[in-house]
Amino acid sequence: MNAFLTPSDTLHKQRRNAIIMSEASVVGLTLVGLNQLWYADYEKSKFHTLDDNAEWLQMDKFGHVFTSYQMGRAGAELLNWSGVREKDQLLYGATLGFGFLTAVEILDGYSKEWGFSWGDVLANASGTGLYIGQELLWKEQRISLKYSFHRTKYAKQRPDKLGEGFLEEILKDYNGQTYWLSANLHSFVKNEKIPKWLNIALGCGADGMLTGISEPIDGMSSPQQRARQYYLSLDVDFTRIKTNSHLLKSVFSILNVLKVPFPTLEFHDESGFKFHPIYF
Repeated sequence: MNAFLTPSDTLHKQRRNAIIMSEASVVGLTLVGLNQLWYADYEKSKFHTLDDNAEWLQMDKFGHVFTSYQMGRAGAELLNWSGVREKDQLLYGATLGFGFLTAVEILDGYSKEWGFSWGDVLANASGTGLYIGQELLWKEQRISLKYSFHRTKYAKQRPDKLGEGFLEEILKDYNGQTYWLSANLHSFVKNEKIPKWLNIALGCGADGMLTGISEPIDGMSSPQQRARQYYLSLDVDFTRIKTNSHLLKSVFSILNVLKVPFPTLEFHDESGFKFHPIYF
């Protein structure tokens, strides 16, 4: 297993071809599945655009940035495993998220329920750019985009919008999502006393959102009291934990998608500062 997971020093054509075919199949089947199982329930329309930049306090846009970054990171790491040169890793691997999410955006453009959002495209490009820019500048990811989630009271009030059950809420309840910029301290401050795996993280979240924009809904006499939240915390960069096991390295790479719960300082637009002994 360790030998199989070890990145190739030179181009391994069988690995490369397997990755290309696998990615093409997964992306193709996913898009077909979305078109048949999701968009089929909504009326079709001519291709049109939609300005949704003011919705959900932009938490949906943070989701696009995060997804594009993480898909691009995975695409580049897979090509690195097959021995593809660095230039092609960035060109064909790191753009995986942008390409896939743009294809989904085109499907949105033909659905009357939604529309093609240039704001989403810009967010997708930002996530891809964050990965590629750091590789070009530093040859490493000093700043990672991470995700954390906690359940909120809002999903029960609007399960149709915010999800019904834990798995749906992870994707739909923007009130419980936090997106983090997690920076590796040792990469910026060359001090051997600082553990190489220790990060400092800045997070962004929001709450009070039952719909995309602030408006009265059934049973409410006034618009929702929506507010932004900002966080300061510590984190772990799993990819910087030393190990000779490529299986563990693969596991650590997957875990690095998530922000590790730590004591956290929160600033809330409405209530000010709050300290969390542990924040998810």
